[in-house]
Amino acid sequence: MKIDTDLPCTIHEIEHTEIGLPDGTRLAARIWLPEGAETAPVPAIFEYIPYRKNDKTLPRDHARAPWMAAQGYAYVRVDLRGTGESEGLMEDEYTPLELQDGCDVIAWIADQPWCDGGVGIVGISWGGFNGLQLAALRPPALKAVVSICSTDDRYADDIHYMGGTLLGDHLSWASVMFGINTLPPDPAHVGDRWKAMWEERLDGSGLWLEKWLQHQTRDEFWKHGSVCEDISDIQVPVYAVSGWADGYCRAVFRLIETLQSPAKGIVGPWSHKYPHQGEPGPAIDWLTEETRWWDQWLKGTETGIMDEPNLRVYLQDHAKPQSFYTHREGRWIGEPTWPSPNVERRLMPLCSDGSLGGQADAPGALCSVSSPLWVGVHGGKWCSYAHVGDQPGDQRREDAGSLVFETAPLEQDLNLVGDALLRLAVQVDRPVAQVCARLVDVAPDGAATRVSYGLLNLTHRHSHEHPTALTPGETYHVEVPLKHVAQTFRAGHKLRLSVSTSYFPIAWPAPEPVTLTIHTDQSKLDLPIRGANDPAVPDLGTPRTADPLEVDFKEPPQAKWSVSEDRDTGRVTIEILDHEGGAQIVNHGFYHLAKGEERYSILPGDPTSAEGEVTWTHEMEREGWSIKTITQTHLTCDTESFHISARLRAWEGETLFRDHDWNVSIPRHLV
Repeated sequence: MKIDTDLPCTIHEIEHTEIGLPDGTRLAARIWLPEGAETAPVPAIFEYIPYRKNDKTLPRDHARAPWMAAQGYAYVRVDLRGTGESEGLMEDEYTPLELQDGCDVIAWIADQPWCDGGVGIVGISWGGFNGLQLAALRPPALKAVVSICSTDDRYADDIHYMGGTLLGDHLSWASVMFGINTLPPDPAHVGDRWKAMWEERLDGSGLWLEKWLQHQTRDEFWKHGSVCEDISDIQVPVYAVSGWADGYCRAVFRLIETLQSPAKGIVGPWSHKYPHQGEPGPAIDWLTEETRWWDQWLKGTETGIMDEPNLRVYLQDHAKPQSFYTHREGRWIGEPTWPSPNVERRLMPLCSDGSLGGQADAPGALCSVSSPLWVGVHGGKWCSYAHVGDQPGDQRREDAGSLVFETAPLEQDLNLVGDALLRLAVQVDRPVAQVCARLVDVAPDGAATRVSYGLLNLTHRHSHEHPTALTPGETYHVEVPLKHVAQTFRAGHKLRLSVSTSYFPIAWPAPEPVTLTIHTDQSKLDLPIRGANDPAVPDLGTPRTADPLEVDFKEPPQAKWSVSEDRDTGRVTIEILDHEGGAQIVNHGFYHLAKGEERYSILPGDPTSAEGEVTWTHEMEREGWSIKTITQTHLTCDTESFHISARLRAWEGETLFRDHDWNVSIPRHLV
C-alpha cells in the first residue's frame, strides 16, 4: 500500500463536535476539512455508523478521511444516537429514528458554511445499509451513494437468515452488538455526563438476539429498511461494492439490475473490507476510484467513470482449499450491464449414478441422503472478515456426508460468472427440512475447494413471508439459489455439486433428523457460463491512503479457529477467537481492548444438541478512568423453541457497576 505523506492541501481536523437534532439530542461528529473550506465551500462526504469515531474506527478513518478531504471534500464521520459520544439510546439497527436522524444530519451538513450544499453518503456494512435506506427517503441535499458490503434485502440476504434458514452469524452478530452497546462515551469529550449516558445504554439497549428471533419470517420488521421493497425510491446514483468472500456480494448484482438511477458495481476477491484494504488480495486503489465517483456526482466533473463497464468483477482462478487466503489469482473483467450479454445459462442434469451434466435419468430415478450434522463445520463463516479459519477448508470430509454429483474432467477451462441455481424435485420425511447446495472445484489430486453455496428452508419454498409445513412423502419442485461468484474451473478439474440436509454452524439445523430424496430425472443445475468476450477494464491500481494512526498494541490482535471431535460422543465443536488487540492510541491517551470468543457444537445425529455461545470482553482506559464490560450469550434449542440465556456485567474501575441476566424462550416457526 502506498502512503501519501504529502497530501495536495493542508487538512483541518475537528476531533469532536456535536450536531443538535430537532428533539434536542446531540450526535457526536468528527470532521476533516480541506484548508480554506470555510471561505470556499466544498461538497461533503458523510459516514454514519455506531462503531465509535473516537477509538474503534479511528485507525481506519485516520488513514482514509484526510486523503478524501485533501481531494476537496469535507469528510463528516457521525456516531449514531446512543453510540460513541452521541446522546440517546440505540435499541436496534436501522430504526425509523436512526434514519430520521440521518436525514436531519444531512440537512445540518448541507447548511454549514464549509459545505457547498451537496452531500454524498458512504459506508461499509452498517453504513452501506443505511446509506441506501437514507437515499430511499430522498433528503434534498443527498446527491450520491457509495454502498460497500451491504444489502437491499434485510431478510433474504443479510446476516440473519439465508433461504429462510437461521444463520449462525445471527447469534454472532447479535453478540457483537450486545458488547458494543455496553460501551460508554469518552469522558474527554462529554465530561461528567459520561456516567449517566453509560447507565442509559446499559439499562436500555436490550437483548437484540431476542428481538430478532421473534421475527423468523419476512414480516414488516425486516421489510423496513429493505430498499428492494420499492427500489424506485432511490433516485440518486449508487456505487455498490462487495467481495466474493463477503456475505453481501449478491446485492451488487441486484442493484445493478434493478436501480433506475445511475449505478455501478465492483466485486473483488475480498472479505468484509474496504477495497483498498481488501483481503484476500489484490486490493485496489479504491480511494482514487471513489474520488472519481464523488467528482462526477458532487462536483459535476466529467471523469469518464460512467463510460466504463457498469460492473467489474474479479474472475478468480483455482486456489487450493484453505481456510485463509492472503491473495487470490485471477483477472478483472467488465460487464456492460447485468444480466450480462456475455453470460449464457447451461442446464446440467443430476444423475443417480453421481454424474453431473450427462444423459438425463429415466423417470423414477432417486437418490437419498440424511447428512450427519458435522457437515458444515469446515464451511467457514457466512461472512468472512479475513480471519484465519473463516473461509471454507477442504470439502472432502463435508462431501462424504452429502450427495455428490460431478462432471468428468473438463476438456477446457470453464468460467462461471453469476448465480447458479439448483432446481430440485424432492421428498422429505419431516414437516421441516432444509437443503444446502455447494459448488466445488475438484483438482486432479482430489483437493476440493468450495466455490459457492446456497441454502433453502423447504418450508419457505413458495414464500419467506408465509412458510408452510411439508407433507412427508409428497414431491415438491423447489429452486435453491446459490451465491454469485466469478470462478474459472481449469481444464482437467471436475465441477462437483454437493447436496446435504444440514450445514451447521452456518445454518441452525432443522428440529428433527431429515432424509431428503431427490428425483434426479427432474432435477438440474443451472449454471451461468461466461464466454471469451473480455471488454477492456481500466487498471485498478495500487491501494494508497494517508498516514496511518500511531497505535501501540499492548496486546496484539489475534485470530484462531479450531474444530475438535469428542471420539466418545461424536460431538463436534468449533471454537473461534477474534481478539482485536489492546490498542493504545498514542496521541490521544486512550486505550481500548476488544476480545470475542465463539463456541458452536453439535452431536452428529441430534439437531436439538446444537448450541452456540459467544463472549465479548471490552476494556477502556484513560488516566484516572477505566471501565470493563463482559457480555455472554448462549443459544440452544429443542424441537419447539429456541432458548437464550445472556448476561451483561460492567465495571467502573474495580467496582461491579451492572449485572443483568436474561433467560427467554422463543417458539420456532417452521425453522
